[in-house]
Amino acid sequence: MAFFQGQTQDIMEKEEARRRIEKLREKIKELNYQYFVLDESQVEESVRDSLKKELKELETEFPEFITPDSPTQRVGSALSGRFAKIPHISKKWSLQDVFNRDELQDWIERIEKYLPDTKIGFIGELKIDGLNLTLHYKAGGLERAITRGDGVMGEDVTHTARTIESIPLTLTEPVDLEVSGEVFMTKTAFEKLNKEMIAQDEEPFANVRNAAAGTVRQLNPEVAASRNLEAFMYELGANTLEHQPVSQSETLRTFQRLGLRINPTHEVLHTAKEIVTYRSGFEEKRDQLNYEIDGIVIKVDDKTLWPRLGFTAKAPRYAVAFKFPALQSTSQILDIQVQVGRTGTLTPVAHLKPTEVAGVTVTRATLHNEDEIARKDVRIGDTVIIQRAGDVIPEVVEVLKDLRTGHEKLFHFPEVCPVCGSSVERKEGEVAYRCINLECFAQKSERLFHFVARDAMNIDGLGPKVIIQLLENEMINDPSDFYSLTQEDLISLPLFKEKKTENILRSIENSKHTTLDRFIYALGIRYLGEQGSSELAQYILGKEGHPKQYSIKQLINFIENLTIDELNNLEGIGEKVATSLYDYFQNKKHLEMIKKLAGHSIEIIIETPKKVTPILGKSFVLTGTLATMSRNEAKDRIKSLGGKVLSAVTHDTDFLVVGKDPGSKVKKATELGVKVLEEKEFLSMLE
Repeated sequence: MAFFQGQTQDIMEKEEARRRIEKLREKIKELNYQYFVLDESQVEESVRDSLKKELKELETEFPEFITPDSPTQRVGSALSGRFAKIPHISKKWSLQDVFNRDELQDWIERIEKYLPDTKIGFIGELKIDGLNLTLHYKAGGLERAITRGDGVMGEDVTHTARTIESIPLTLTEPVDLEVSGEVFMTKTAFEKLNKEMIAQDEEPFANVRNAAAGTVRQLNPEVAASRNLEAFMYELGANTLEHQPVSQSETLRTFQRLGLRINPTHEVLHTAKEIVTYRSGFEEKRDQLNYEIDGIVIKVDDKTLWPRLGFTAKAPRYAVAFKFPALQSTSQILDIQVQVGRTGTLTPVAHLKPTEVAGVTVTRATLHNEDEIARKDVRIGDTVIIQRAGDVIPEVVEVLKDLRTGHEKLFHFPEVCPVCGSSVERKEGEVAYRCINLECFAQKSERLFHFVARDAMNIDGLGPKVIIQLLENEMINDPSDFYSLTQEDLISLPLFKEKKTENILRSIENSKHTTLDRFIYALGIRYLGEQGSSELAQYILGKEGHPKQYSIKQLINFIENLTIDELNNLEGIGEKVATSLYDYFQNKKHLEMIKKLAGHSIEIIIETPKKVTPILGKSFVLTGTLATMSRNEAKDRIKSLGGKVLSAVTHDTDFLVVGKDPGSKVKKATELGVKVLEEKEFLSMLE
């Protein structure tokens, strides 16, 4: 009986895989048509890559479902029919994608197997986000410009290619030449074009690739000429050169000699480590370039080895595209569960099939609230586009409804708290449901996690697992109880040893010396973030005449005399935050807890008056990883010198500090004209 059950399961899995493969093929064909033919992209290219990767994995597992017209077996797409079709002299191939060092190493090892006992060198070139174009020169004169099309036939766009100043109409030598490269639009030209289109009530382009493709395929060459396209050449086809370049690096030098423009950033590389370093360097600098790149292209430099390596069904074996981590990707929603935050807010979270987004494996993504789920029509089982919001928190951007099978399930928001079973409420004008029980285990534990966090009281060793142990053993109930813990309490817990216990008790003791803004932030008041806590602390100390000493008892006295009008008039504190602050301080339980904290000799450190520095009064946003200090250390340094630290780039931001692996904040800063600081410049300001 078990045998037949297993056989039925296998059949079901195969049938499910077949349906999924068919759905993926149709969706990818649709996206390819938009990308290659209509010159439109409704989604990021990384989304298309993600779907192609899933399709390839399924076809590898179930090869019986591979068909000749699968997107994994073809190059490009059908032609639009608007322009004359021209055959390519040399077939145009796609490149295999690799996304991490392991995949790169696999590619290198495959080459080494094909070429045993051969010393292999590589060349790295930037992968420009534009439109592939092939040029035909006859006796040194530009005769034809052809789009990539389906790799065998392209479309004649000579009339617009002739308007691109970086494409020479005449070479420096009278040779016949087939050469391919990338036509692109600079970020500056793209911004200018979109502003003009908006001013004329026209739909702006979604991205630079669409803008470049749409311009090349303009019927009116005068329009194309006004948009200032540029081009880099990188691939040599059929030619009558007297001396044939024997390497890709020599090919690029030959192009320069002939008057063809190349990208000067290419580099000869020898090892996987050098390739990764080359890629990482440009991943850090990509936002400083005036054109978009989405990775690098790595080729075996010695062209005499290319014929020996040959081709797969769709790609050359001698080259790969080593792409940057995708800012967006696709995944499947396995389940939707609701988590409860420290203020009682119920947040629906999608549990995902693991996928990589911006270099991080993502298994969960926020769905924000009930209204967002309804607006996006998100269902359990859906294939969705994921991105990392604000560089950190993954979120569901869009549902790919074309990939639905009919087995997806609607999600119904719970009517009671999933943790404590208490009633939930949604106040008028708010989008979130909240658990009304302040003693809810989830709220209590989240409040305690927040209290000990680095940006708050900074108590090392008290992670979520330890705090839950303490709660379950009834050793703590509110934040003040941390300061009553003894060695006997902690050593009695599972896996606790003397050294670990001593470290935690020392960290608790050290946290008694803190600043007023950190203490206020640690209370976990709804809507009050780090910056708001800093603004409130500065106001309180200013009202007290900037004392040299301050205590929590003095803070309690201040709180008890605080009015809602005073909070509403406080600069930097909005009406919603002011109301939340007032409600928090009016709650007797909250005041009792603060009074209990005062009884544990917590000392408020008063910082010395700020010196006049380039940082005083300026607002900063941090993105990426700094080499010389942690993000929290950088925040503390900025604050100690009188600066402000914001979480998002806005018109009020003065500087964006950029570390390794920066996110979308760099693009936002560029759009708003916010000055971007490299780490060296930032350190110079600190000094």
